[in-house]
This record gives sequence, C-alpha cells and structure tokens, in this order.
Amino acid sequence: MIEWLKLIFGYLVFPGLMFSAFMGMLASWADRKVTARLQYRKGPPWYQPFADALKLLGKEMIVPEGAARAVFISAPLFGLAAAALAATIIWQGNVDRSAGFIGDLIVALYLLTVPSLAIVIGGSASRNPLAAVGASREMKLVLAYELPFTIAVFTVAAQANSILIGNIAGRAPVLTLSGLIAFVVALLVAQAKLGFVPFDIAEADQEIMAGALLEYSGPGLLLFRLAKSVLLFVIPLFLITVFLGGIDVSSIAGIVLFILKYILVLVLMILIKNTNPRLKIDQAVRFFWGPVTVMAAAAFICALIGW
Repeated sequence: MIEWLKLIFGYLVFPGLMFSAFMGMLASWADRKVTARLQYRKGPPWYQPFADALKLLGKEMIVPEGAARAVFISAPLFGLAAAALAATIIWQGNVDRSAGFIGDLIVALYLLTVPSLAIVIGGSASRNPLAAVGASREMKLVLAYELPFTIAVFTVAAQANSILIGNIAGRAPVLTLSGLIAFVVALLVAQAKLGFVPFDIAEADQEIMAGALLEYSGPGLLLFRLAKSVLLFVIPLFLITVFLGGIDVSSIAGIVLFILKYILVLVLMILIKNTNPRLKIDQAVRFFWGPVTVMAAAAFICALIGW
C-alpha cells in the first residue's frame, strides 16, 4: 500500500505532474520575459502564466458540431499525462540511478512524442479545415524530427553501452565530439518538439490562426498549454540528463549546477526562437531529413569509433 502511495505521489505531485507544471510555467514566463526584453518590451509579471491558467479554467469548453467528441476531449488529457509520466521517469533516473528499469530511455523517448501526437489527434477530431492543416503539419514535423532525435539519443547510449537512464545520467557525452554533435541535433529537435520558432509551423497564427488547437477553449486548451509547459521543463531536463551529466541531488553544489545547466539550455532555446524566421513545412522537413539527420548519423558513427 505504501509503495502504491509513493508511486501516485511521485506521478501526481513530485517529480511528476504538479511540480513539472509549476516549473514549466515559470520557464514559460522566463521565455516571455526574455523575449520581451530582446524586443525592448517590459514583459509580463512572473505570475502571468498562472493567471492565464486560472482564466482558462473558468471558461467553457466548447465542442464543435460534428466533432468526434470523445477523441476531442480526451486528446489533451493523453498529451498531459504522457508529459508528466516522462518527467517522472527522467527524474527517477537522476534521483535514484539504480531504480530504473531496462529500456526506460526508450520509454521516455516514446512518451516525449505523445504530446505532439495528441495535438495531431485533437486537431483532426475537431473537423475544422484550418485545424486539419495544423494537424497535418504537426504530423509531418514529427515524422521529420523523430529520426535524427532518436539517432542522437542512441549515440549517447552507444557510448555508455546502456539504455538505462541511470547509467547515462552520470556521464557528460557533450565533452566528446560525437556527444557534442548529437547535443546540437537534439537541441534543434527540441525547438520543434516545443513548437518554437523556426518550427512553429503547426500553430502559425498569421496563416492558420491557432492551427490544430483552433477549436479548443477553456479546460481543453488549458490542458494543452499545461502539457507544453511540462515539456518546456522536461525536454531541457532530458537533454541535461542525456548529454550534460544529469543531476547530482546528493549535494547543494550538484543542484546549483543543474539549475545553471537548465538556464543555459533554456536561454539557448529562447535565443534560437528569437533570431530565426519561421520555416515553411517543406523547408523544415528537408532540414531535418537532410543536414540534421546527416549530423546525427555522423555523431553515431563517431561514437562507434570512440570519438
């Protein structure tokens, strides 16, 4: 009974849903604040993401006429649940490196894909033509970036000769040539997973308004935004775990070092977001299937050689 309570607490509170959502909303505020300062604006107060969440929670969720109601309502739930579960597994691999399970790295990879698939499914279920365009773009992006991302992660797995997060977390592959190239690939893919510029094609406001999320409102839209906030915390955490030596929670210095690593990765993402124009979907697909995949393959070959 106690073990089950620990599992439920770990998934719902720490290090799962509530903790990751809270940290993710703080990270989204940092994103908006830094973006505003780069554009010579003041930016929102720190509590703005929480106020936006409360506002959406109090609004009505409208299901479009003719939509697949059950799929439309459940899609954001699956996306948020998968993001929270990924956070739990990755944190567990860092906190207790002997408590992981075989293949937890692969499971984390799959779970990080589910929120994007939830957007595709939800947008398709709404029966809105603009949402369908957004869903189609999101699916094409997923098919484009998952291959180089998987190769980049398995580059580190090849170095460590393990697919356990606990065995990988204590290493720092970015200090090697193969690890550095794989980290650059993963950082570029992270922009697409988060829907950041230059890969915000699925939600291009000037073209298709909110894209796949066009018909979502109230709690449904809130769940999608919470899932994105969780990802904004989890994806940098995943990059830190796989490429930058993970987290040492046994000392204050280790926790401070993790915070510095997280700030570094987040700032890099924000700078990429604010210094590049949006790509078209065909340009993004060619980019990921072309130079990014070549870089990932080169990193994997270097890892096999021992570089």
